[in-house]
Amino acid sequence: MRTRIISAAVGLVIVFTVLAFHKTIVLPIAVAAIVAIMLYELLRAVKMHRCMPVLCAVELAGVSVPILCGIEAEKFVFSINLAAVFVVFLTWLRNHRTYRYDQIMFSLACMLLIPNSMTTLIRLDRYSESHGIILLVLGLGGAWLADSGAYFTGVAVGKHKLCPEISPKKTVEGFIGGIVTNAVVFVAIDIVYSNFFAPEHSMPTAAACLLMALAGAVCGVVGTIGDLSASMIKRQIGFKDYGNIMPGHGGMMDRFDSVLFVAPTFYTFISLILGEMRFK
Repeated sequence: MRTRIISAAVGLVIVFTVLAFHKTIVLPIAVAAIVAIMLYELLRAVKMHRCMPVLCAVELAGVSVPILCGIEAEKFVFSINLAAVFVVFLTWLRNHRTYRYDQIMFSLACMLLIPNSMTTLIRLDRYSESHGIILLVLGLGGAWLADSGAYFTGVAVGKHKLCPEISPKKTVEGFIGGIVTNAVVFVAIDIVYSNFFAPEHSMPTAAACLLMALAGAVCGVVGTIGDLSASMIKRQIGFKDYGNIMPGHGGMMDRFDSVLFVAPTFYTFISLILGEMRFK
């Protein structure tokens, strides 16, 4: 427990430092570093981390997405991804007896999914010049708050297993508790932000509160799907954790698996429904 607390404290210090410099290149660099570690952990899971051409191609394509997004040069992303795909397939052609199609396809899927999902955090921050920071906080909080709410609710009243073969500790009661926690906290954060941190930002109306609660609830659901999906990969591969970069907490994939699903979902919600009403 002591190790977990120390790791969490160090992690929070890093998160707050990045948030403090969110308008600079620090945020894209931080996201790129997280992407690089997540990609390595996933390639290691399917034994592709020792194939240097594939590892380098996937890592280069992965880190380029948040960096290029941060400097507003996203037009180069497709070309870099295409070059990486060619490298991966050429490597497979030369080593087709060593690597199977599922390893190659998994590597390519991770190369596309991980950086584009995580880069949504940068897009949330850049969505609004005035309110980007609160959107970034909600994008992260939408994943981690639901997880905490689910944990404490499950410990208190959890009785019915949600997916015992994939994640034995998750309960139906905890799942519902995480959704409710997200809905309530999303509304509370918006109200507190409007009151104390951005007084020029209008107080949320009843309709805005309802939509914010809906956004929190949806993020709670998709965050659980992301968590269970990552756990399912670990179960099938036989891993306990993806890594040990955060002692007591596992690897970056263990910490950001739900963010992969929540951040794009929240960005979509903001772009299509809530943005014009609250964050312009």
